[in-house]
Amino acid sequence: MFIPNNLKFNKQQKGRARGVSQNTLSFGIFGLQVNTPGRIKANQLEAARKAIRQALKRTGKVYLRIFPDIPVTKKPLEVRMGKGKGNVDHYIARVKKNQIIFELDNIDINQAKYALKLAADKLPLRSKFLYKNEQII
Repeated sequence: MFIPNNLKFNKQQKGRARGVSQNTLSFGIFGLQVNTPGRIKANQLEAARKAIRQALKRTGKVYLRIFPDIPVTKKPLEVRMGKGKGNVDHYIARVKKNQIIFELDNIDINQAKYALKLAADKLPLRSKFLYKNEQII
């Protein structure tokens, strides 16, 4: 599970994932790019990463381009209004539109498509497959 080591403040406000990301494939040949802005939980990101590793059978290289470092709080069930903000429940990563989440290297294109399709099924946002030649397949 992805959890930050230390934070300056352990509670944050919600915020928004506005804007369009301009990042491109930097580390790998293939990538998974998000089409819509939103939030990805740490356990969703971990499930997608595990799906990729399982599909690749531990070959190739996987690069994770985002990290869930924003705490989300939640109050316990059946607690009345007021009395302050709740405790930290989980961590999320804010993702802008067109941001790249995963990059893969040292594998063939069919393996990459299959692995990133499995990862995309685990994530709550719509995404697409990227290739190094800037072609969207």
